[in-house]
Order: sequence, then structure tokens, then C-alpha cells
Amino acid sequence: MKCLIRVLGACLLMFVTTLPTRLHAAAPADRQPLKSIQAFSAGMQHFDGLLPLYWDARQGKLYMEVPTPGTSLLFFTTLTRGMGSNDVGLDRGQVSEAKLVHFERIGPKLLLVQPNQAFRADSADPDQQLAVSQSFASSVLWGFKVVATTGTRVLVDATDFVVRDGHGAIHALALAHQGKFRLNAQRSAIYMPDTKAFPRNTEMEATVTLSSEGDDPGQYVQDVTPTPDAITLNERYSFVALPPPGYAPRVSVPGDGYFEIAYTDDAAPLGAPLVKHFITRQRLQKKNPGAALSDPVKPIVYYLDRGAPEPIREALLSGARWWNQAFTAAGYRDAFRVELLPEGVDPMDARYNVIQWVHRATRGWSYGASIIDPRTGEIIKANITLGSLRARYDYLLAEGLLSPYGKPGVVPDAMQRFVMARLSQLAAHELGHTLGLAHNYIASSQKRASVMDYPAPLVNLTPEGKIDLSDAYASGIGDWDKVSIDYGYQDFAPGTDVPVALERILGDARGHGLTFLTDQDARPEGAAEPEVNLWDNGVDMAAELRSVMKVRAAALQHFGENAVRRGVPLATLEDALVPVYLFHRYQVEATAKVLGGLRYDYAMRGDGQRPTTPVPANEQRDALDALLQTLAPSALALPAPLLAAIPPRPPGYPPNRELFARYTGLTFDPLTPAVTAANLTFTNLLQPQRDARLVEQHAADPSQPDLAEVIDRLTAAAFDTRGQDGYQAEILRSEQTLLVQHLMDLAQSADMPAVRAVAELKLDQLQRRMAAGKGGDTAEQAQRFALASAIARFQKRPAGTGPLPTPPVAPPGSPLGD
Repeated sequence: MKCLIRVLGACLLMFVTTLPTRLHAAAPADRQPLKSIQAFSAGMQHFDGLLPLYWDARQGKLYMEVPTPGTSLLFFTTLTRGMGSNDVGLDRGQVSEAKLVHFERIGPKLLLVQPNQAFRADSADPDQQLAVSQSFASSVLWGFKVVATTGTRVLVDATDFVVRDGHGAIHALALAHQGKFRLNAQRSAIYMPDTKAFPRNTEMEATVTLSSEGDDPGQYVQDVTPTPDAITLNERYSFVALPPPGYAPRVSVPGDGYFEIAYTDDAAPLGAPLVKHFITRQRLQKKNPGAALSDPVKPIVYYLDRGAPEPIREALLSGARWWNQAFTAAGYRDAFRVELLPEGVDPMDARYNVIQWVHRATRGWSYGASIIDPRTGEIIKANITLGSLRARYDYLLAEGLLSPYGKPGVVPDAMQRFVMARLSQLAAHELGHTLGLAHNYIASSQKRASVMDYPAPLVNLTPEGKIDLSDAYASGIGDWDKVSIDYGYQDFAPGTDVPVALERILGDARGHGLTFLTDQDARPEGAAEPEVNLWDNGVDMAAELRSVMKVRAAALQHFGENAVRRGVPLATLEDALVPVYLFHRYQVEATAKVLGGLRYDYAMRGDGQRPTTPVPANEQRDALDALLQTLAPSALALPAPLLAAIPPRPPGYPPNRELFARYTGLTFDPLTPAVTAANLTFTNLLQPQRDARLVEQHAADPSQPDLAEVIDRLTAAAFDTRGQDGYQAEILRSEQTLLVQHLMDLAQSADMPAVRAVAELKLDQLQRRMAAGKGGDTAEQAQRFALASAIARFQKRPAGTGPLPTPPVAPPGSPLGD
């Protein structure tokens, strides 16, 4: 028994003494020492480059090596296979904003960190830098699992990082109201053909399938996907090395014509600007700085997508190359080139600027996107998207203007020249964005001074009254474009006072009548500067509107079956009719800005520019006269032969949103085009902010037109004019309804009480006039009754409907609000 006890005791002692060792042996694998990168990646496909990649084909996993954690890089995403819907906006070649990032290793994790570039300390003092960095949040974009290490090199599993919707397609679909989608991991995978590593960039791509979480994906999705509940896209993740030293940021000032980066420098001394502004531009240096003409150290080169066909390809190359004119004027010899993408060039390589020819189901914007170093504003790479349907829409406009198919098999050369001239402009415009340039919408009033404006075709009439497209678009870079390139890219001689030299460039330009105003001055509905517009021409907006209306009338007079090719359904005449009938729409917007208009510049103290100048009263009234002519029923009525020539649309040619709405079902509606065009004029004239300026300008200067005068003139045009026939009379009744509707909108929603008051008064006057009216046919009686009743109901709207506007809120108090 004693022997047995001794044996059991010895066994128990052995078990206890070996317990820690046994427990350690059973520890999880993630607590074991990590393998070396070489050992872990044995048998995998290797891609050497900025961040080397390893592909495990058996497991379907992608690994990324980070040679030196802590090194800053640029990171962005690209949609390499798009959805094809302009309305959703997920286009082939679409790039995200570039982020400054670095990797931080913390134990088993490698974090992808984006430091905050909006708030900085431009100081050598580390304590000031620390104070700013700890005052504002950074963003951790991803956490990777470390799977192997060798020295300072770290290998991480990048599979989940790549196989996801990092570009934000799901969010874009939700914003476009196309339903709820989720990533379907079973139908998504690494896309190896475009997963590559280069010396200065690493590219990882995935085929991503988004599955619908509902039964009814949106119409835009249904229009472009073979199976709407499965949208398969390709998304790419790019890491790019920061550019080498030697780039000098250039200060941005109002009116220089450039996009900018801006950040708060919390280390700035008191009295110095807190926010710093620098233009965005590419790196370009002269071999001989300050020379009248010098070769570049390294030229700027762009490559055109081989998918663009001829003759479009040559038009795009020609327009893009215009920019060399501007660089030559700035003293560079052969510093700018545009070439067809060679067979051996990989457009994924970050060293190449690419112009892509992109297709969509519906027409939409082209755009020039840039990868920008957020520290300095240096443009690293250009990704330009040119929409292919631009050419087809311009061709449709030419068909409508010329009605060219009178002789079988004969198509005027003017049509193709018209379209190619527009495409050259398009290429130059979008490329200009990737040189750092913003829109300059005042250029059309300065003798076509910039391709960075949106050009309207300048269409003229010959002495015989025929449409002339020969001067539709300018050819070559404008004078403002040369100024802007000089400002952004001039390489000054050593010792030059650069700020003084830059101001001299802009001052000289102003002396020659060249200035810059951009989107914020042109796009808002209530914009005030009459010379800053999209798709307009000329300096005298009213005169140009009258000219456009004459061109429109001539085109409509000759418009008919010759606007479509033989063998094409006559119903498609409406397709070509729409852009011709609304040919005046943008000039209407431009002319309406004259009312309550204010001319101004981005004036700086001491630079001699005008701060503001109200448009003179005579110009305002002349503009009003021109706008009222667009409401004339004779201008809006379509010719009777044309109305008889448009049958209902046959199968295979369904109605679409590019056509006029209709009250009449299947048949073409002769009234809704007139209602659509008239509404453009009413909308632009009875715009709340514009009308507020009319009130204020008249209060300061009684000679200026006031809102009441404008409404009275509109009332006379709609109610005191007689149509030549029943068709024109119905157009006038539609205008009367539009006027009442717009006055109700003003009375109920305008911010300025005085605008509401005038609108209420004019509505009351109209109600009394309609109620007191007598005689006329049934249509006239019905119109008076309907308008009088509608206004009366509006005046009796329940309490709380259409209240007087609340007063403006005072600026924040101490320190912010109460």
C-alpha cells in the first residue's frame, strides 16, 4: 500500500510539474512566433513594387507587404468597371479623393491611419505640432492582421480590405434612390489581371457584386444591368508614393483661376492669416528658369484611351494639345504633349495621365479628376472621363438646326465639323481641370477668352436666312487660359519677388479686360452677375437672346421630315425638335440675371478692381423686353405642317425623358413644348433672390425697375395679348396659369417679406380682374373661373399655411449661441 501511494504521489508530482509546459503547447496559433515573410509566402505568386503583393491562388487570398510602417503614402480608390448610368454616377474611371495615409503597427494589428490635414501647425516646434494633432481627430481607415514579419517589414492579409465596397457604390445607389444593396461576398473576389505593383504605386482590385435587399431595384439600375438585383463592378485600391522633394507650393488668391487646397495653420502668428490657400497644379520646371524660352526638366504628358474611334480620336487629340499654346506662351519649349496610349503602356501606372472615353446609357457630364497631394496641392496623376454621348447629342442638335437630309445620301460636312469642333473643346476643357484650372464662366463675354467656360454654339444666319455653323466653336486656347497657365506654371528666375510677379500677371490681365468668375457666381438660380453664365454667348445678353430667337425661328421654320434620315420613324422628329425648340433656354437664364443684376469682381483691397456695380436701369428694362418676346405665342407655337408630321411613336421607340411631356397620351402634344419654354422665362424672372434684389435696388435708386413693374409687364404679356388663332390663345391661357402659380410660390415661400407682399398684392389684383371679367368663349370663361377660384382658395389658406417669414437669426453670441 505504501508503495502504491508513493507511485501515485510520484505520478501526481510529475503531472503538476509538467502542467505549464503542456498548457503552453496547447496555446492558440496566433500566440506562436510569426513566420518570416519568405517562409509564409513560399509557393505564392509575388509582385514586387512599392508595396509588394503575394497571391495565394489556392486560398484566394491576397497579402500585402509594408516594408517600412510609418512611411506616408497617398491612397485612393477607382471604379474601373462602371455601372453605365449617369444618374447614379458610377462611371468607369471614376476616382476618389486622394488621402494622405501611413501604417502603424500595434501588436498583431497594422492600422491604416489618415492624419488630419485640415488643421496643421506650420511650425518647427514639436510641441505646437503635438498640440494641434491632439486637438483634432484622425481617421483609422482599416485594421489589418499581421501574418508574417521580417525585420521592419510586415506582411498583412489584404483580402477583406480589397473585396469590399470601399468606393461607396452602395451609398451612391442609395443617394440615387435605387434601393438597398449589400456586398455579396460569395459573388465577389480579387481581380488578379489588374492587381499589380509598380515602382511608385501598388494596385489591388476586386470584382464586387452588390445584391439587392429588396424586390424592386430602381429604374436606373434596371436600365443598365442584365440582372438588376446583381450589380457587378470592379473597384481598385491604390497606394502611391509621395512625390520627391523640390515642389514649391504656390499661393492661391481670389481670381487666379485655380482650384485650391486650404487648411488652418493653428501655429500662425496673431495678425497673420489663419487659413492658408495654395493652388493645385502639376510639377513643371524649366531647365533654365526665367528664360524667355526653355526646355522643361520633365514634360507633362497625357495619353488618350485607344477606345476612342476615329474621327473622334483625332478631334480629342487636337483639342487636348491646344494647351501647348499656353505653355509656349509661358516660356516652355515642348513642355506639354498628348499621345495615343501605346500598346505597351499600362494606364494603371501612376506615372501616366490618362484620358478615358467612357460610355453610359444616358448623356451626362464629362469631368477631369486629379490625384492631388493634400499637403501641397501638387497634382500627381490625371484621370479624365469623356462621355461618348456628347458627340451624339451635338449631332442631334445639328440635325435639328439644319434639317439636312433633303437629298438622299447627302449629309452636309458642316455637321461633322460642328461635332468635332465641340469635342476638341470638350477635351481641352476637361484636361484643363487636371492642370488645376477651375471654370471661368465670364470668359464668353470676353471674346471667348477661355476653354474653361461652357461654350454655347455661336450660330448665325446668312444674309439669305440660312443657318451658319462655321463659327460655332472657337479653335485653340483663349487669352485667359494663357494668363492662368502663366500664373500657375511660370518658373521665375532666381531672386524674383514671386508674389509681386504673380500679382503683375493678374493685374496685366485685368488691364486687358480678362477676369475670372466661377461656379458660385453662375450656377445658383438667384445668381446676380449677368455676364457669368453656362452655355451663353456675347456681352449684351438681351441682344444675344434676340439673335438666338431669330436662329431658333429660322430653324423651326425649315424643320420637318428632313431632320431625320430616310428609313427612320417620323415619330423621332421629336428627338431632334427638343434641342432646337429650347435652343434659347440658356440665353434666357443669362438675360434674366440682368434684372436685379450686379456686376462685380473678386476685388482685393488696393488692386483697383470694382467691388460692385448695379446693372443700369436701361439695360435691365431692355433685358425684360427681350425676355417678354420669348413669351409671345407666335414664338412658341409650332408650325402647322410640323404638327401634322409627327405620328405616335412605334414599338421599339418608346417615349423617354429627353422628350417633351404630354397631356395627350400617345399623340404628340403641341401645347406642352410652349408651356415648358414659357415656364423657363417665368421661373427665371420670378426667382425669390432676384426679386429681392429688385426690391432693394429700387429702394436705393427709384429709377431702377422694381418687382411690381416686372410682374405688371408679365401680366400684360399673358393677359393683355391676343393669340392669332385658337392654338395661340391656348398658349396664352397656359402662360396665365403659370404666372399665377409662380406668384403663389413667391407669396408663400420667398424669404423677403417685401417680395411676398408684392406677390400677394398682384395676386389679389388678378383675382378681382378674373372675378369681374365677362364675355368670351367657354375656354376663356373657364380660365377666368379657374384662376379666380384658385387665387381665392390660396388667399383663404388655413392659419399656419404660408406664414410671414421668420426674421433672420442673429449671428452666434458668447461663445456660440445662447
